[in-house]
Amino acid sequence: MPREFLRFQRVARQLQRELGEVLQRDLRDPDVGFVTVNDVEVTKDLAVAKVFIGVLTTKADESKQSSIVALNRASNYIHGIVSKRMRMRMVPELRFFLDESIEQGIKMDALLKATDPDNEK
Repeated sequence: MPREFLRFQRVARQLQRELGEVLQRDLRDPDVGFVTVNDVEVTKDLAVAKVFIGVLTTKADESKQSSIVALNRASNYIHGIVSKRMRMRMVPELRFFLDESIEQGIKMDALLKATDPDNEK
């Protein structure tokens, strides 16, 4: 039996694809930096979309937060571009959040390697 996908899940997946292209090609703000769209969560009523962003930088957390602030500042512009690309009457409001799951995974991996004496890698 095929698995059914609910509409808000399909919208989230399409929104993630479109946002990835917009942030890569159309947004020319130097404050944003190099960002990736890690995940999008859309509410069931399709009103709000939480966009989890990974910021790829070697600088401190201040620059990561400044990238998120710049994205939230440009959210109306991004929303306008995305709404032209998607075939929806109402595109969800975009709210950007910092996704630190990759950094946490790296830290956890380092801690596990430090506690395992048999692991020589």
